[in-house]
Amino acid sequence: MREVTASRVVDASPAELSARLDPPTIVEAEGSFTVESVHERDGATVVVAGGPGLQVPLRFEDRESELYYTQEGDGGPFSHLETWLDLEPVDGGSGTRVLLRSTVSLAVSLPFTDRIAAWKRRGELERALDHIATEFA
Repeated sequence: MREVTASRVVDASPAELSARLDPPTIVEAEGSFTVESVHERDGATVVVAGGPGLQVPLRFEDRESELYYTQEGDGGPFSHLETWLDLEPVDGGSGTRVLLRSTVSLAVSLPFTDRIAAWKRRGELERALDHIATEFA
């Protein structure tokens, strides 16, 4: 299992970002999957994301000052995927440091798979930050 992080300061308040960063928007911003369906279950939002030949249910939960999501069940490409999105005020609250932290492990046991998974996941987190920064530029 590997952990990756990415962060960027965005010219918007945490409240402005929170109002626009819903689970489907985050999945689309990462750029690897499209949103196929969204539903509420047990106090969480489940986004079913699809890609070439697969579906990945992602379970989103609000946890104190961060948004947490994980692959739900064992049917996706990961044996482990957890991501935390944290919004930290900067510049007296007029800006926000968006921090994405993720742990990932692929559901195959080949050499270097976790390293490859981390490299791919870092790219997804950077694409999400690019999207967020563009939306608030």
